[in-house]
Amino acid sequence: MNLGFIESKTYDEISVGDTAGTEHVLTTDDAMAFASISGFDSVLNSEELIERAGGVPPTGPNMWCASLVSGLFSMNTPGPGCTLTNISLSFYNRIRVGDRILVKVCVTGKDDSTKTVTFDCEAVNGSGTQIFSGTAQLLAPATKLRWSTLPVPRLIVNDPYRRYHGLIARATAKPAVKTAIVWPCDEVSLGGAVQAFKDKLIVPILVGAEAKIRSLAEALKLDLSAIEIVDVPDSRSAASKGVELARKNEVQMLMKGSLHTDELMSAVVSREGGMRTGRRISHVFALDVPSYHKTLYVTDAAINIQPDLETKISILQNAIDMMVTLEVTNPKVAILSAVESVNPAIPSTLDAAALCKMVDRGQITGAIVDGPLAFDNAISSDAARIKKITSPVAGDPDLLMVPNLEAGNILFKQLQYLAGALAAGVVVGAKVPIVLTSRADGELARMASCALGALLAKPAPVRA
Repeated sequence: MNLGFIESKTYDEISVGDTAGTEHVLTTDDAMAFASISGFDSVLNSEELIERAGGVPPTGPNMWCASLVSGLFSMNTPGPGCTLTNISLSFYNRIRVGDRILVKVCVTGKDDSTKTVTFDCEAVNGSGTQIFSGTAQLLAPATKLRWSTLPVPRLIVNDPYRRYHGLIARATAKPAVKTAIVWPCDEVSLGGAVQAFKDKLIVPILVGAEAKIRSLAEALKLDLSAIEIVDVPDSRSAASKGVELARKNEVQMLMKGSLHTDELMSAVVSREGGMRTGRRISHVFALDVPSYHKTLYVTDAAINIQPDLETKISILQNAIDMMVTLEVTNPKVAILSAVESVNPAIPSTLDAAALCKMVDRGQITGAIVDGPLAFDNAISSDAARIKKITSPVAGDPDLLMVPNLEAGNILFKQLQYLAGALAAGVVVGAKVPIVLTSRADGELARMASCALGALLAKPAPVRA
């Protein structure tokens, strides 16, 4: 057993201007542990609480975040033996599972008569958004204390997002991918790009209004000294320029900033100057669902609204090719509909049957495909057995192919908000992968989307 030690700073050793900081990512384990210890189980239902409170940050995650301040005082400055006498914090924004929280305290005053030390306290998330600020007063120890740091008994909680952590680890093991960040003109998109750069996932090129980007970076205290900026006047120009960089092989991936998705995708699919290939462009979500035994992919829930059979052929082959690139061998695909029987009154069942026959004849390759399947007998082998459905896919699909965008959008959001899934997403079928992120995404989901695109990106061409 390795023992370490921490020493306190006495009142006389502390000076105005001294700072200390700590960094932590809020995980589901943290939320579950906090809920269990505090009895405040609504910490796990922050979205609902925010809605009820009219946008006010929920109490549970706030209190967890505040606990980082007390931990910083007791383990760093002043350290063992200090006594917290007063703390006042104002919270401005919510935090989500997957958010990185950076807490900093700074000594602003000392009272020799009472031996009280006053601190300013602040916290920001990984994008630089302020979470809280405030002040605290402590009594520092008069004499130096030295405590051994005994190992803390580990609270064993299942890591529901272990597959996303593995995905990010695989991506960071590869060379960082040169990526055009299209119009990163809000704190989430700019902060996310800088964090992905720090995490060695991407080498970003920021395509947007340079003055606006630099002003935002200054406000968020982000260092852009090592990052290239391509100055363009508006979001539509940024979309065109980002696509041009990809078409010229100057970047290997695109990432959506704060512009509308249709602005970016219009430039991508443009017949003149776009990034079309021989297939229709489609979207794939990679969902880390805590209750499911492996990563669950869903296509297409973001691009093609009401695809016909010809479009579905591209959607299916795009997703299969993507999964093979991600080293999912012979993926199992369930083509979803409302029922598992072919019914002429339900066109999606006819499309599913046609796609399966095309797989049988080698027109679609690389996967085990079955359909039509209703969601229950696609996901549950018990449901399939009770309904007397014999299927090589039932109960074990890697990919769910939905009949249209409405069904896919509803499905993945249900998995997010009811089953606690994290969703990473990427557009495939174009010249380069395109990462589409949502403003509602936490840091872990944002990083996972970046990692997904990075794993799919082709290496930069070698120039003579």
